[in-house]
Amino acid sequence: MSIMRSTSPMPAPNLARTPARIPVGAALCRDRARSGRRIGECVSPGTPRMPVLRPLRARSRHKAAPTGIRVRIEAVLRYLALALGIFMCSGTLALDLTEHEQAGKNLYREGISSSDAQLQARVGASDMTVPASVLPCASCHGTDGRGRAEGGVRPPSLDWQRLAQGQGEREVNGRRYPAYTDSSLARAIQHGVDPAGNRLDPAMPRFELTLADQRNLTAYLKRLAQERDPGVEEGVLRLGTLLPASGPLAEAGQVVRAVLEDGLTQLNQQGGIHGRRLELVVLDPGVDPASAERALQQLLEQQRVFALITPLAPMLDQRLATMLAPHNVPLIGSTPHSGGSPQIFDPLPGLPAQLLSLAGHARAALGLKAGDLRVVYAGNEQAALAEQVRERLLQQGWATPAAQAFAGQAVDGQGIVFLGRAQAFAELASALQAAGRQPYLFGASSQVTGAVARLPEFWSQRVYLAYPYVPEDWTEQGLATLAGLQQRQGLDPRQASLQVNTLCALRLLSEALKQTGRDTSREQLIAALEGLHDVSTGLTPALGFGPGRRQGMAGAHVVAVALPGPRFTA
Repeated sequence: MSIMRSTSPMPAPNLARTPARIPVGAALCRDRARSGRRIGECVSPGTPRMPVLRPLRARSRHKAAPTGIRVRIEAVLRYLALALGIFMCSGTLALDLTEHEQAGKNLYREGISSSDAQLQARVGASDMTVPASVLPCASCHGTDGRGRAEGGVRPPSLDWQRLAQGQGEREVNGRRYPAYTDSSLARAIQHGVDPAGNRLDPAMPRFELTLADQRNLTAYLKRLAQERDPGVEEGVLRLGTLLPASGPLAEAGQVVRAVLEDGLTQLNQQGGIHGRRLELVVLDPGVDPASAERALQQLLEQQRVFALITPLAPMLDQRLATMLAPHNVPLIGSTPHSGGSPQIFDPLPGLPAQLLSLAGHARAALGLKAGDLRVVYAGNEQAALAEQVRERLLQQGWATPAAQAFAGQAVDGQGIVFLGRAQAFAELASALQAAGRQPYLFGASSQVTGAVARLPEFWSQRVYLAYPYVPEDWTEQGLATLAGLQQRQGLDPRQASLQVNTLCALRLLSEALKQTGRDTSREQLIAALEGLHDVSTGLTPALGFGPGRRQGMAGAHVVAVALPGPRFTA
């Protein structure tokens, strides 16, 4: 990873001190290389004060490169790819559907016939045949029927009122656009021809339907516009989260809850969003994966929340994407194992991105060779993430062996990339010192900063931490927002890192909801989040997403720890 900038992040600032009195650290290295989708982390409380740092060069901004498909066959393939990614969305607001309408809904969303026969669809100019279940209507027109531009193709809205009104026989570019009827709609669906006899885009599948299937589908399309996603009510929009009430993350859960409730209160006092009050449902995920899965299912099926925000349930991270996909539920927050899920948006760089920034610094500034780096983790819950970090290191030319579990032993390597909690990090440092070994230690500030102040001088300038932002990213308004939150909720300024992460998620969610309008849906929210660019939080660099990009910001600041102190230096 190329290092594009030097600036170093630190732990939470003590806001009782004015910015002018915060000690100034030396210039630090900021790795701003583009990364893929962000994988987040669970942030631990208790970070020390954060010094002001001076950047060496201007900040580099990264925006997702625009995508587009120029060739017709690629458009067809794009439709196929879309179909594979989504859409069973079983949790919309239940309409009182007739038997025929419900059968039409199953056909629209899943390509399933009421007769259990396998339906077929013809795609492209060559009439390539695929199962309708691979390419249901919802895969391109959306579960809400509104359509969405993908790869240069814009599927139209299927709002029956609009279709039935037509365009008054108006001619545009020599083409007439009369209103649809039941029979002309069937012709369009089955043969790709509109009411005026114009050929529809060949990328649109032509479905081979029985008379009964066509009637069912038409009946449902006439009701489609009335269906709302869960959590969207006349005066309320319901959000959900999972926050532990006991155990090692209970304190962090209390902080996240306080920030969310405070932020939603502020929004609701201003009238909510599009006339709806925002409501937060909080459930305890428990202490094991089974209880966390039950809590998530309760949020989705009983509480019927519209979207999730900043859940703190690390035991569920590997299952989150799989459980959210059938419902198409958006999630805004840190999730280490998002796996490229299209529903999950991480505002800030996650653990892999931060640790890769440290590895880039180790190579460029510390001179470590390909075989010098080791990945060490503490706790079974970190094993999969540690191996993921190792795989990404291999992709960048490191010859790192398999990730190693820490069980109190001194490990090999000239540089150790650590994943785990602060106490285990301190124990690793003690074991290495007892063995007379002094490698470089690399960790994410969100995990290990709590142990830094307890390290002996032996580790001075041998420990490097990664931070997603620094005080120089903070504006006067951002500082005022954070200070006001801490005062209203009685929050500890030393936990500012966790508070900022949660504020960023809430800021992005509220901005996207404002853009979706009152007639919102989960698909519209995902599209709005994708369209966010250069969102100012006042506490971080500008954030933004894009098609295929689910990380709001890439890279991390890298800081060396000088001891005793700690002090943060280049």
